[in-house]
Amino acid sequence: MICPLAQVEEVFKTKHGAVYQCSRKNCYWLEFQQTTTAFKISDFFLLKKRIDALDIARMLADTSRNADFEIIMPHRTERCFILSVQDILNLREILTGAKFMIELNSEVKKILRKDAVLAI
Repeated sequence: MICPLAQVEEVFKTKHGAVYQCSRKNCYWLEFQQTTTAFKISDFFLLKKRIDALDIARMLADTSRNADFEIIMPHRTERCFILSVQDILNLREILTGAKFMIELNSEVKKILRKDAVLAI
């Protein structure tokens, strides 16, 4: 559950989860697997890097039971993700979409600042 006092804006959303930005606490909230987890900005991008690094092909090719799931424990959270291949793909979609929207927003702001300076 996101803090009721937080001022959040939706960054990206799919049917499997969402990412919200909290301007009050300067963090991102990840809503996934019926839970919500807060991440500092650097930890959010570190989680994305870790999820992107998971080897799905290896998981699918390996017939041992322990290859069916990955356990991810993000930095500075009490959250533990137990992810199947489908969960990894769903989480990648959410994190990739959120990163794209964050970068797009940053570029738009940069362009608007340049236009404002040129107008003066």
